[in-house]
Amino acid sequence: MDWPASVIWWHVYPLGFVDAERRRVESVHHRLPKLVTWLDYLVELGANGLLLAPVFDSGTHGYDTLDHFRIDPRLGDDSDFQTLLDEARRRGIRVCLDGVFNHLSRSHDLIQRAINAGPDTDEGSWVKWHEGYPWAFEGHERLVELNLSNPSVQDYIVEVMNHWLSRGVDGWRLDAAYAPGAAAWRPILERVKRDHPEAWILGEVIHGDYSEFVTTSGVDSVTQYELWHAIWDALADGNFFSLQWTLGRHHDFCRTFRPQTFISNHDVTRIASKLTDPRDVEIAATLLMLLPGIPSIYAGDEQGFTGVKEDHAYGDDAVRPPFPDTPAGLLPFGADLHSHYQAMISLRRQHPWLVDAEVTTSQVTNTWITITLTGPDAELALDLNIGEETVDGVDPHGWRIR
Repeated sequence: MDWPASVIWWHVYPLGFVDAERRRVESVHHRLPKLVTWLDYLVELGANGLLLAPVFDSGTHGYDTLDHFRIDPRLGDDSDFQTLLDEARRRGIRVCLDGVFNHLSRSHDLIQRAINAGPDTDEGSWVKWHEGYPWAFEGHERLVELNLSNPSVQDYIVEVMNHWLSRGVDGWRLDAAYAPGAAAWRPILERVKRDHPEAWILGEVIHGDYSEFVTTSGVDSVTQYELWHAIWDALADGNFFSLQWTLGRHHDFCRTFRPQTFISNHDVTRIASKLTDPRDVEIAATLLMLLPGIPSIYAGDEQGFTGVKEDHAYGDDAVRPPFPDTPAGLLPFGADLHSHYQAMISLRRQHPWLVDAEVTTSQVTNTWITITLTGPDAELALDLNIGEETVDGVDPHGWRIR
């Protein structure tokens, strides 16, 4: 069953969504039911997948995991999560979890045992070392990298992934999949896929040869950061030649796998803050929903949420905001963009071949591009005009599908 071909993810950062404390608490706060109240909104938007940032017990932001088998008490407990799974399944919504396996919190029992034992011991071999010190992920002392070449670490990750897949989860996002290298994932994912062949595995990869990473690692998809950058950069700077070049790369990637496409996520400035003209935000959404790949909508983008990522301790807060208790609490200013997303998702549903469409470009200038999407027996052309004059009947900063 090729269910990923038809999935459209709504990407949520749960700790921010429910306005949880910044640091771990001992008492359980049953906040996941708030997310359940938004599932009908997800369906009404036209999406059918819930891509969750970390939900496991952690010290702060979710990416410093303390226990992969326990729901973060700031979100709730196991029963709360099971209810979320059950309610999602009842609506036909797929669920993907964020697996932070490259590194753990320095306070995690496994890390503490490894550090106390030292580098030349069996327990110490669970982590990476550098000159006698545990290796910190990208310089963050609180995050210690696991040694994925250790069979015991591989066993642990397989156990975690299979546990939640057996509970009804449909897929995993592998956080920082690039860090240990593609080959490190192969023995892990072969075992997971053997037990759960329909599971969808997404690797977070920022730079490099995406196709090679997919082929070597065994993931099904990777994060298409090249396309993300090209979309906002072309629209912001008025340079469709850069988008044309990246679409050629994207087309080549799509011959090997289906990339995960996005125009915002929990790690970057929101698209509505990247682009100063709201008409260009609509164009970005159009590209997201029509280009081949597996699209994910970062929750709030469809309402025009803004938020700038900044380089300080709480610099992600603006792009990971709390949501109202229910969709009824949304302000009306995003209604038009929301309707546009619904229309574009509906168009994608009418043309399911778009997930694997051939992409060609023509008539390219700095401010005009025609993108042709071709399927086995159908074709769509998307004309984009980001100039200040009407061109061939297309308004300034406007679009046309034909």
